[in-house]
Amino acid sequence: MIFIKNIFLMFLAVILFVGCSQKKSGDRLSDWMKTGGKVKILSTTGQIGDLVAAVGGERVHGLILIGAELDPHSYELVKGDGEKLARADIIFYNGLGLEHGASLSALLRSSSNGVALGEKIRLSRPERILYREKVLDPHIWMDVSLWKEAVQPILEALIAKDPEGAPYYTERAFQFVEEMDKTDLYVKNLLASVPKDKRYLVTSHDAFRYFTKAYLADLDDLDWAQRFTAPEGLAPDGQLNPMDIQNIINFLRVHHITVLFPESNVSRDSVMKIVSAGNELGLHLRLCRKPLYGDSLCGLSYLEMMRKNAEVISQHLAEDL
Repeated sequence: MIFIKNIFLMFLAVILFVGCSQKKSGDRLSDWMKTGGKVKILSTTGQIGDLVAAVGGERVHGLILIGAELDPHSYELVKGDGEKLARADIIFYNGLGLEHGASLSALLRSSSNGVALGEKIRLSRPERILYREKVLDPHIWMDVSLWKEAVQPILEALIAKDPEGAPYYTERAFQFVEEMDKTDLYVKNLLASVPKDKRYLVTSHDAFRYFTKAYLADLDDLDWAQRFTAPEGLAPDGQLNPMDIQNIINFLRVHHITVLFPESNVSRDSVMKIVSAGNELGLHLRLCRKPLYGDSLCGLSYLEMMRKNAEVISQHLAEDL
């Protein structure tokens, strides 16, 4: 009887927690929708929203369009999104083909108050933008030193909308850039502690190419792209075929790597298939128990996400020694 009572109480607690979470989310949206004195910002992703919050502070009211559990590559507008986009004073989005869902992409491109941060960075730092088979790689936030370039266009847009806040925004932007520099150095040093011949990475999809170039390769490493592979392309919506599996297995065998890294908001099916196929061939592969964060923050701040990725990767690659 006591056991049944405890199960009931646990079930009730879960229901209350979910209900409270939904209520809080609804309250945040309701508050954001109301008119007020703060600059109303809509960011498509958490990575962008985190930068906006860091620079805007108490003078902005931010909202994230694409939830942490969703895929920004294929996100399509749902009921209520049109009103969010219409109510926003500024819309910050990644661009570079990230938000390529037809309905969302069209609306973002036609918005008069939209700011494509990736396109701004591509104009100012074209040599640092990566392509794969002539397709733009949109995952620019995976290199902290490159994502730092997004702070300036955010700062400029906020000042244009709220000139009185210029000193406030400028000071906060300066402070956050310093924190980004510290995190960039931390990640570099941590991955540099892994021997060069072990700095090879396999993840669920192609979100870690900027990360690989910035943190797994040396400055003079012209073949940096050979240090990373993934079963799925730049958008995690492709179909895995036997040739893909064989190519990944060959990569793992050549570089003596036994660990594959799943991503927090991407299906694990593809990497699990590779582990299974590789183990049938005697490779002794394993799937890392801790996921990496590529397209989603999953409740972390941006800088926490980057530090955690570096810590998980360095720890598990070191275990292969």
